[in-house]
Amino acid sequence: MNIYVGNISYQTKEEDLVELFSTAGAVDSARIIKDRETGRSKGFGFVEMPNNEEAKAAIEKFNGTEFLSRNITVNEAKPKEERPAGRGPRGGGFGGGGNRRY
Repeated sequence: MNIYVGNISYQTKEEDLVELFSTAGAVDSARIIKDRETGRSKGFGFVEMPNNEEAKAAIEKFNGTEFLSRNITVNEAKPKEERPAGRGPRGGGFGGGGNRRY
């Protein structure tokens, strides 16, 4: 099961998440999401646990608890939604102003 871990300290390392979640069961991987340009943590990440029962127990155990001086949010990760092509709700881009008066 893929688990979302939010409100983590910007200094948290992936190894820290593995160490924490290993107390609830087997951990396949941990990943902290970072800004593409700066490489700085965005303050959340994901932990993959192979056993669903252990993963659910970890969610119950850690959600709302303090970890590295922050109260973390832990829940089952939702699949990423597909984004429409282009920019914005109408496909965006340049031109197509419609109701403009010059």
